[in-house]
Amino acid sequence: MAARVESATMGGGGEIDEESDERGSMWDLDQKLDQSMDEEAGRLRNMYKEKKFSALLLLQLSFQSLGVVYGDLGTSPLYVFYNTFPHGIKDPEDIIGALSLIIYSLTLIPLLKYVFVVCKANDNGQGGTFALYSLLCRHAKVKTIRNQHRTDEELTTYSRSTFHEHSFAAKTKRWLEERTSRKTALLVLVLVGTCMVIGDGILTPAISVLSAAGGLRVNLPHISNGVVVLVAVVILVSLFSVQHYGTDRVGWLFAPIVFLWFLSIASIGMYNIWKHDTTVLKAFSPVYIYRYFKRGGIDRWTSLGGIMLSITGIEALFADLSHFPVSAVQIAFTAIVFPCLLLAYSGQAAYIRNHPHHVADAFYRSIPGSVYWPMFIIATAAAIVASQATISATFSLIKQALAHGCFPRVKVVHTSRKFLGQIYVPDINWILMILCIAVTAGFKNQSQIGNAYGTAVVIVMLVTTLLMTLIMILVWRCHWVLVLVFTVLSLVVECTYFSAMLFKVDQGGWVPLVIAAAFLLIMSVWHYGTLKRYEFEMHSRVSMAWILGLGPSLGLVRVPGVGLVYTELASGVPHIFSHFITNLPAIHSVVVFVCVKNLPVYTVPEEERFLVKRIGPKNFHMFRCVARYGYGDLHKKDDDFEKRLFESLFLFIRLESMMEGGCSDSDDYSICGSQNHFKEKNENVATFDTFDSIESITPVKRVSHTVTASSQMSGGVDELEFINRCRDAGVVHIMGNTVVRARRQARFYKKIAIDYLYAFLRKICREHSVIFNVPQESLLNVGQIFYV
Repeated sequence: MAARVESATMGGGGEIDEESDERGSMWDLDQKLDQSMDEEAGRLRNMYKEKKFSALLLLQLSFQSLGVVYGDLGTSPLYVFYNTFPHGIKDPEDIIGALSLIIYSLTLIPLLKYVFVVCKANDNGQGGTFALYSLLCRHAKVKTIRNQHRTDEELTTYSRSTFHEHSFAAKTKRWLEERTSRKTALLVLVLVGTCMVIGDGILTPAISVLSAAGGLRVNLPHISNGVVVLVAVVILVSLFSVQHYGTDRVGWLFAPIVFLWFLSIASIGMYNIWKHDTTVLKAFSPVYIYRYFKRGGIDRWTSLGGIMLSITGIEALFADLSHFPVSAVQIAFTAIVFPCLLLAYSGQAAYIRNHPHHVADAFYRSIPGSVYWPMFIIATAAAIVASQATISATFSLIKQALAHGCFPRVKVVHTSRKFLGQIYVPDINWILMILCIAVTAGFKNQSQIGNAYGTAVVIVMLVTTLLMTLIMILVWRCHWVLVLVFTVLSLVVECTYFSAMLFKVDQGGWVPLVIAAAFLLIMSVWHYGTLKRYEFEMHSRVSMAWILGLGPSLGLVRVPGVGLVYTELASGVPHIFSHFITNLPAIHSVVVFVCVKNLPVYTVPEEERFLVKRIGPKNFHMFRCVARYGYGDLHKKDDDFEKRLFESLFLFIRLESMMEGGCSDSDDYSICGSQNHFKEKNENVATFDTFDSIESITPVKRVSHTVTASSQMSGGVDELEFINRCRDAGVVHIMGNTVVRARRQARFYKKIAIDYLYAFLRKICREHSVIFNVPQESLLNVGQIFYV
């Protein structure tokens, strides 16, 4: 931000200088009047420890994970060999070399890296690039929007580890925190990975459904390619059109379908090995990989792009981890997925050895005629399940990005009452459908779509490797040698694939790059605007001493009612409030500053969601409420938010009265599990460790040492009645409508990004009033203009 912030609000304008590093006595007074909520943030331990599962339940969960986690990876045999040899097979030995590459690719990346390493880096069961980023944000101060506070670390779900000051982890942490550019680079890396997964959500349905529908031409050769594309488009439109129903009703079918698919391809693979060529099993020796490349030729190197399609689906595997323990996912892969895929690829290789001219339709050509049509139906159903898995993963990542302030506010619908992770994002759904149909109808063949798909997957793998390096250092505190071994081995394999994909950028590989660039631009511009708006609020917040200097009436007429002032600040008085009371002659009798804050955790338990405290003396009737959400929580569009806010406020007042009356700090009445004591520092000064009232710095004259608790609590009861009367008189939601504009002397690209793109995104995104279901008649917007 520039050295000066210009603001024009409600007809007024002004200039706000940046905060000086020198903090004087006025700043100290503010800290005493409006302290942070250390004491209010309670602890609820042992709620989210990893559950222990019985062996039978673990097997059941392993079976269910097949339909959610492994659909995409399992349908790769539909198109791998065709994309590996798009121009035909010149040497039969190349089939053995390609099969050996497939075997060891499946072993090194999905099995060893993802299933046994990356999946353990989940955030309370959540996977994906933003889940890794959330873990890093809890272990180092790398968030670009610095709105975290130590009270947030008291959450049950805010798990983090500590390390020695001179350890390698501590040095890495300090290195990351030193410069803003490093934090920004980390966020950009996460956004690139997220955008590539969104690209997968477009390309996976296209290639899976088109490959499955391509089986029509094998038994019905008179059907043209246009008919196959039309069938694929109809299936895709149907798939995206039913997304709003969610997978809760039909989800129970996914696991049996995928299980039947794996059994079928494994059985057909064994049949083909026995019937056509058992010598393909020698591909389990890695020496054939060496011989494959020794024969030379650029085609063998670029064929890695097709071979890499055998491991597509790993990004959806990690992103869809949600509701299954890691052990269940590991059992499913090692016991079912891995052996079945090896048999399927070996069987196809055996068939192609005898029929090399059938490589274009290797999967369907290798199916025995008697089971062809049943297998076609199973393949189509499996392709739909695989597509659903990547679509669901895309929805989850969009919601995570939204919670981190990296995506415009869009409508998020929870489709299941049982499972928090099952969501539907209407706007994104229709965008995915349009782009998916465009890719399917535009390319019309698997080869170009496969090149595009491979490019997206390999970039996601590289991003995951770099993030996992930091996770191993900061979260797991692994020895640097172990971290180096993991990083080097992963990068060697993945960079090899990446170099092969560079040759195919002009053959369809440009598609995910363009899609990712578009989403990256949107997410970067939105996050930049969000960051500047937060910095504006921080720099322009009003001194509490100024507010208190106005007196209990705030220099205005206090009219009956409750004013909920929404702000992004968890401390201090927002700029919109100062302009409100400066330009209007009246303010409500009760004022509550409401801060809705998203934390880098998956979920915040309901009983820990709201933090409440008092601002100033009691006769000011001013409070602050911080509502904390995780990236998996739902901001419900109903009356629950306002209702629970008032419940927390009333509970706070009751507890405050109890402690004023000398009551014990029993767990029976604690806000967020707080255990607080009323203290007396000396004969004339009383302090509240928990409830930050003006009395904490003002001498309190004693009237009598024998006042009963009930008499002292009567003030709290009177205040509850007063607030209830004000609530009945009406609740007004006061929200800031900050308009961000580029300064006249700003560079042209900043003017385009802020004045046009960000302004357009703000215009089409959902308003906060819609998210919290604020009635229009109760909404008051306070306009501001902020120049960057």
